[in-house]
Amino acid sequence: MQELHDAPLAPLTTFRLGGPATRLVTATTDAEVIAAVRAADDSGTPLLVIGGGSNLVIGDKGFDGTALRIATTGFELRGTTLELAAGEVWTDAVARTVEAGLAGVECLAGIPGSAGATPIQNVGAYGQEVSSTITEVVAYDRRAGAAVTLTNEECAFSYRHSRFKDDPSRYVVLRVRFALEDAGGLSAPLRYAETARALGVEPGDRVPLADARETVLKLRAGKGMVLDPEDHDTWSAGSFFTNPILTEAQFADFRARVRERLGDGAEPPAYPAGEGHTKTSAAWLIDKAGFGKGYGDGAARISTKHTLALTNRGGATTEDLLELAREVVAGVREAFGVTLVNEPVTVGVSLQGSRSPSA
Repeated sequence: MQELHDAPLAPLTTFRLGGPATRLVTATTDAEVIAAVRAADDSGTPLLVIGGGSNLVIGDKGFDGTALRIATTGFELRGTTLELAAGEVWTDAVARTVEAGLAGVECLAGIPGSAGATPIQNVGAYGQEVSSTITEVVAYDRRAGAAVTLTNEECAFSYRHSRFKDDPSRYVVLRVRFALEDAGGLSAPLRYAETARALGVEPGDRVPLADARETVLKLRAGKGMVLDPEDHDTWSAGSFFTNPILTEAQFADFRARVRERLGDGAEPPAYPAGEGHTKTSAAWLIDKAGFGKGYGDGAARISTKHTLALTNRGGATTEDLLELAREVVAGVREAFGVTLVNEPVTVGVSLQGSRSPSA
């Protein structure tokens, strides 16, 4: 294992923000991952696990403990069953499944980060979520002190959530297994209207896998959601806020606020989200509350391509980013009575104010 001290963490995140870690360990095998976790736990040292760094907001003071960078590799395809090591680059893995003619994750192309992070967030985009194809997750259970295999049901997936996110200090993902589909080179049925429109088909239709992947990549790039070191709109964590899910009463209040602010004929975006619940659009809320594309005059600003992405324009600090996020949250709450929740994981900081780093 590679080990560094007082190691910068900003280069390991897509925000390019955050202070150093007391110790940075890079593990390239499952055994090294487990050994590093056990060593930290045995010594009582706080532990921060880093994959692709695409969902992390690290405080300017850094992390007082051991940062473990998972750099394991492994792409194993057996028929329609896929097993990925946690350190595999997710967007590369998607490309390889498309090349193999297998459907199920093609609309998740271009999402930055590692394979091991996908079950934690229940990563999803353009009508697909990994929870629909994941069969098992192999993880190191820090409480039991052993590797365990969790079924899809045991992962307790929900919208951008899972058992792993619910109990972040317990599990370290080692491997993820998927059941894909051989549809004769065609994609899974398209579930996202924007993707279908871009392809000139109807929702529910299938298209050639490569066409689906390329279309999603173009849509994402147009919103600054495909990593490009020269494009500051991609110096972000993608969507910074989750789409709010409201109860019937909450949605009725929200709808009344929309009409009061925007006029009697105004209607907010609304999507079914389970019995008695409706999902609305965080991007719409941000825009209609007065925070348009490019909002801000400092080093941290809203993306010029998408209102849902907060970006580092170069030279920003984590506190700059959080000040912008807090301004957006407060503005949306004042305008519509809805409180936005950040999607990235915060380390040593929070939108409510600073706090001590935790494992």
